[in-house]
Amino acid sequence: MNKLFLQAGALLGAVGVALGAFGAHALKDKLMASGRMDTFETAVKYQFYHALALILVGIIAKEIASKNLVYSGYSLLAGTLIFSGSLYLICFTGIKTFGAIAPIGGTLMIAGWLLFFWAVLKN
Repeated sequence: MNKLFLQAGALLGAVGVALGAFGAHALKDKLMASGRMDTFETAVKYQFYHALALILVGIIAKEIASKNLVYSGYSLLAGTLIFSGSLYLICFTGIKTFGAIAPIGGTLMIAGWLLFFWAVLKN
């Protein structure tokens, strides 16, 4: 299972760097005009933080065999995709309704961190 989280973290990190650069250069004028630069930066920032968190979960999974650690990785991955994905959708489409989805992703990310804590505590 740790390989999945290591690969997902690496992929999310690479895509985060690419999107960050794309937003800072190719999309800068559009994001500034729409007032969505902060939203885009938040999406990239949370994506990158949680890419690193997934890599951490993958590394720790070699040392700790725990269902809670696996659940943590899945929660962090799903939360990142939903949270950052909904913010990207707002930026690219202008449809603010996607903002209603972001709290689901945020809740999953919080759950992932708490499951990570619980897995380490119980070991």
